[in-house]
This record gives sequence, structure tokens and C-alpha cells, in this order.
Amino acid sequence: MTILLKTIFSKLINISKIKSGLRNVGPYLNDWREYQKLEGAEELKKENAYPCLFDKTAVTGIDSHYFYQGVWAFKAINETRVKEHVDAGSLVSFAGLLSTITRVTFIDIRPVEIDLENFVMRTGSITALPFEDGTVKSISCLHVAEHIGLGRYGDPLNPQGTFQAAKELTRVLAPGGFLYFSLPVGTPRVCFNAHRIHSPSQILDYFNELSLLEFSGVNDNGKFIENCNPAELAFSKYACGFFRFEKRNAKEK
Repeated sequence: MTILLKTIFSKLINISKIKSGLRNVGPYLNDWREYQKLEGAEELKKENAYPCLFDKTAVTGIDSHYFYQGVWAFKAINETRVKEHVDAGSLVSFAGLLSTITRVTFIDIRPVEIDLENFVMRTGSITALPFEDGTVKSISCLHVAEHIGLGRYGDPLNPQGTFQAAKELTRVLAPGGFLYFSLPVGTPRVCFNAHRIHSPSQILDYFNELSLLEFSGVNDNGKFIENCNPAELAFSKYACGFFRFEKRNAKEK
């Protein structure tokens, strides 16, 4: 328990970030003084100060998982010209962007107020989606299922959370429909209460009623790899797998 408490406090108090912030205080104060000397500079008041101490980086940083999965899924969904799409708990900004090309129903256990013409919010759980069997023609679930059952977002604790989410997505998907799914892949483990990491083969087993049309992803170095073999990311530390599935019609199975 002592080790666990130390781990918790190390996450709460990021010492390296504190040190970095302290190093940047001097340059911030120098910029303050220099700015006030510039011709036409507005008056700087201490009560309006808003120090941003971590943004002077050599490159523009991105979260490669979220950046590439959004581009990948948006492109694929757009190509289908689907008239309605369901998103189960992905980034709400992604769902909002999708609403510019199709009508989107966004499902999440935590409601969000969005005022967009083609955006519908429905409160619900990914383990109990508010749809009849086989009625959803297009659905996405990006970087969501790995969290289910760990309590991070207020959901009930459930060791079978990711598996049950997969089965529920399969249940509602219509014959001939498409599922766009992503989550961290690599050596299987639980990083409580942040997420689980699954091997690609586990996910293929979870969705064994569906046909895999494409596997792409982001490797441990943040590189986007299109149309690769799932085995390529099987022994990663924290990669991300992008799975595009189709539910075949009964005659095609």
C-alpha cells in the first residue's frame, strides 16, 4: 500500500513539471518587462496576469493517438456518405466535426449541451446502448472501451467492461454496417484506473462476429501506420490500434 500511495502522489505532484515551470518564471518576468517597453504596448496589470509557462516548445506537440484516429475515422466515415452516424463516447469535438457531414447521435454517460443542427445528445452507457439489435448502420468508438469498468468516469467497476462494450457494439450494428473502433494496444495489462491495454488479438476475439476490413494504428514512436498487420503492434508498450469492422449479412458468412 505504501508503494501504491507513493505512485498516487507522484502522479498528483509532477516534480519535473514543477521544476520546468520554475525555470520558466524568469523568462516570463523578462518578457513582461520587455513588452512594457515596446511602443504602443497596452498597460499590463498584475491582477490580469495569466502566466503560460509551458508553451515555448521547439515543436507543436500532439497526442498522436487522438490526432491520427480522428483523421482516420473521419476520412473513412466521409467516404461511406452515410446519412446517420452514432458515436459512443469518443471526443465530443470529433463527434461535432462529424456533424458537418452527417447527422450524429452522441452517446455518453455524462450529458453535454451542444447546440448544433445535426448533433443529437443521448445519455447512455456503452454497455447498454439505447438501440435495438442490428439497427445502427455506422458507429464509432474511439479510445473509449479501454476505460469501461475502471470507474474513472463514474461508471461502475467491472473487470469485463471492455469485453461487454465490444459485445454491445456488435449487438447494435446492422448487417452491412461499419464500426470504427480504437484503443491502446500492446502487452496486455491494467493501468488502474486510467485504462486497460489489450493485444490486437484480444480485440479481434472480442469482435469475432464481425469482419475486419482494415487495421491501422500508431506505434510507440507516434508514427501512423496504415493497413498493417495487427501483429506489428502486438508487443508495443502503448500503441493504438484502429479497427474498421463490418457486420456481414447472414448469406455472406
